[in-house]
Amino acid sequence: MKAFLDTSVLIAAFYGDHQHHDRSLVLFASQKKSMAATAAHCLAEVYAVVTGMPGRIRASPHEALLFLNDVRERLTLVHLDQQEYLETIEEAASAGIFGGAVYDALIARCALKSKAQTLYTWNTKHFERLSATTARRLRTP
Repeated sequence: MKAFLDTSVLIAAFYGDHQHHDRSLVLFASQKKSMAATAAHCLAEVYAVVTGMPGRIRASPHEALLFLNDVRERLTLVHLDQQEYLETIEEAASAGIFGGAVYDALIARCALKSKAQTLYTWNTKHFERLSATTARRLRTP
């Protein structure tokens, strides 16, 4: 089974005091690069979130990069080419998707491109509205 982990799972795996840390970390730690993936864009999202948190929970850029290296070693990074990127935005626009939800559409497209059977996320509602094909693959860790 090919698994795809989104940003919400990776962030929860990173933060030991996150409410979903244990389940996310178990899932993340059990993955092998040949059977699991994430969107290359998720690396930027994880970096932005963990280095942008307030106060003592903010990760340093160095800590964030160490985690991103772990992600790269454990998960295959999937990216979209120019045509796939534009098609995904056009499909989102046609479906009435707007604002930051376009990033979920891009992540879902990466999951489909990777042939993932399961897209793991803590934000199932964000992805359910994209397509029936995506919705069938959704699971929480």
